[in-house]
Amino acid sequence: MGSPSDSPQCTPAAPAAASPAPAGSQAVTRALGILHCFRDNGRGLSASDIARRTALSVSTAHRLARTLVSAGFLEQDPRTSRYSLGPAVTELGQLSYHQRGLHLTAPELADLAERTGATADLALRDGIHALILVGGSVRHDTGLGLRRPLHSTALGKILLAWPRDGEDAVGALPGLVAFTDRTIVEPEELRAELVRVREQGYAVNDGESALGVRTVAVPVFDRSGQARFSLALRADPAVITDGRLSWYVDQARACAAALEVLLLSPAERRDTSRHPV
Repeated sequence: MGSPSDSPQCTPAAPAAASPAPAGSQAVTRALGILHCFRDNGRGLSASDIARRTALSVSTAHRLARTLVSAGFLEQDPRTSRYSLGPAVTELGQLSYHQRGLHLTAPELADLAERTGATADLALRDGIHALILVGGSVRHDTGLGLRRPLHSTALGKILLAWPRDGEDAVGALPGLVAFTDRTIVEPEELRAELVRVREQGYAVNDGESALGVRTVAVPVFDRSGQARFSLALRADPAVITDGRLSWYVDQARACAAALEVLLLSPAERRDTSRHPV
């Protein structure tokens, strides 16, 4: 993890489809950018650290940080004057986690991982990333989820293949970065891949993010047909072999059906009489 001086600039997560910012929103955007500086567990940032990460002047960073302190979103150590996340962020984070029902999913994912011998993860879409919030990839020391690119992961392909109504999922992405020689980097090739994902009902990442890793993912659908969440199993290709791929897909689908009940209200769930598992 980089130090405050060499960390990338902090900006709020990009929305799935960018729209013009409303008038007067600059201060809000800057304040959100400051909060995002702490996403990498960067505790104890000075005003200079925040300014460097956000490309703001030190005086502006200090003024906005003090405003966030007064609202409880940051707190300042009186001895060092360094800032850290405040209780309001903790409260809202816990509230969101429980409102989404994510606290109920850990036992299901643990059981799935034990039965399959693979790492089980659950992700939702956050802008241009798949954000893993529950499962084996969540850091045990910090509780931080793993943010993964959409185009090079099975989790991301699922979220792209069943987007919101009217959304151009591929067109909203920035340049497709190559992580290995197997990564899809051409938009039309990615569109064709998403067609295959929709037809077969699952996605595979075979060394597209990192060589020697194979992942299979399935959607957790809501009533509208959007993939509200993505569920993945990740292991070595020697574990998730071609011959056993369909078995892993079946195991993931069974778990996804259980997660629909845990994560979605009755009004949000699919009509299983019309959409059998």
